[in-house]
Amino acid sequence: MIIGAGYVGLTTGLALAYVGHKVDVIEKNKEKLNKLKSKTSPIYEKGVQELIELVKDNINFWEKPDEVIKEAEIVIIAVGTPPKKNGEADLSYLEDAIRDILKKINLEKDYTLAIKSTVPIGTNNKIDNIIKEFYREKGIESKIHLASNPEFLREGMALYDTLYPDRIVIGSLSAKAISDLQELYKPILQQTFTPPSFINKPNAFNLPHLIITDPTSSEMIKYAANAFLALKISFINEIAGLCEKVGANIKDVARGIGTDKRIGISFLNAGIGWGGSCFPKDTLALLEFAKEIGYNMPIVSAAREVNQRARKAVIDKLKTYYGDLREKTIAVLGLAFKPGTDDVRESPALDIIKILLNEGAKVKACDPVALQNAKKAIGINEKINFFTNPYEAVEGVDAAIFATEWPEWANLDFVKLASKMRTRLFIDGRNFYEPEEVKKAGFTYMGVGR
Repeated sequence: MIIGAGYVGLTTGLALAYVGHKVDVIEKNKEKLNKLKSKTSPIYEKGVQELIELVKDNINFWEKPDEVIKEAEIVIIAVGTPPKKNGEADLSYLEDAIRDILKKINLEKDYTLAIKSTVPIGTNNKIDNIIKEFYREKGIESKIHLASNPEFLREGMALYDTLYPDRIVIGSLSAKAISDLQELYKPILQQTFTPPSFINKPNAFNLPHLIITDPTSSEMIKYAANAFLALKISFINEIAGLCEKVGANIKDVARGIGTDKRIGISFLNAGIGWGGSCFPKDTLALLEFAKEIGYNMPIVSAAREVNQRARKAVIDKLKTYYGDLREKTIAVLGLAFKPGTDDVRESPALDIIKILLNEGAKVKACDPVALQNAKKAIGINEKINFFTNPYEAVEGVDAAIFATEWPEWANLDFVKLASKMRTRLFIDGRNFYEPEEVKKAGFTYMGVGR
């Protein structure tokens, strides 16, 4: 049984159903639940819709755990842990899920409970104490075997990462929990399933690593992984700023350092920074946790500062060209925080739009799939219009900012684009295009670090 049908819970449930397990997914949001019951994906994520239809005999969706908890053997909690105002992770959804489980469990039965939600270091120990206290009040020994089982999924690639992971981490002091989760993930660990035709298995794929550790180390692995990836992006963006000052090309610099095996080329793409549901939330939560225990983390803090500076750098480029942005109309191409998803949480594009509006500019915002979520996030504003077609979005604008590297836009007709714009200024916030190609169409091209 999986509690929570967000990106993590839904993709985990579908993948486990695909490799042969019977899965029950609990989702309290009625709108999302109704879609799932009608075999419709509530999220834009590669392969999810196809897999929902393919595994329908192995998966069921429920509003409450009441009907299925007694029969469950393994319970995976994958509810959200959004940030509070002070940056700490909000554990209320997790605590509610634990309470719901304890109300309905069979007291005579053993359960393995795996926390897949991203939680502050030490949370598993706190949950373990809550569970043991519950059983003490009942006068019996706890039969819940607790484990930390963090996820390492990329939005837009969540099913791929679930079926073909680099590693599976199990943090537990319970031999039964470790054994149960090893058995649960055995088809994935040993790659004994037939790959779905719409989620291609990588050509050179080594079997996933199984990492077994204590719960606290498991929690730390999740935060440390996200913090490191955020640091890597911020590092290359900081170097990109220096490249602009001295006339170096960040693409060449990234390739030059990324081919070093100790560094690696992944996450060395300079641009307008990282966003999404993980990096911003997890780096902030890590800093708040460290602050609570009196430990200073200046590197992680600097990574967040550099990330915000990357957004402002785009506005600075516009001001260098125009000076005052009042009454200028700017097209922002791409609103999702990354391609392959309709998620706009902490999207750099939305931050840029907010700054533009504060500067007095008008905005024409464009995205192939994320418009509805973007409209909800931005709210009603008479100075912003939304489009799905980039050629319509740039009609009469003074500049275009390319913010999300959608593959659908890889072959934009820049001559056509230029013919519709009032001023031919193109800011490539993802270094997605070759500068000379854009310049041939008559544009002034500005990238990041080149």
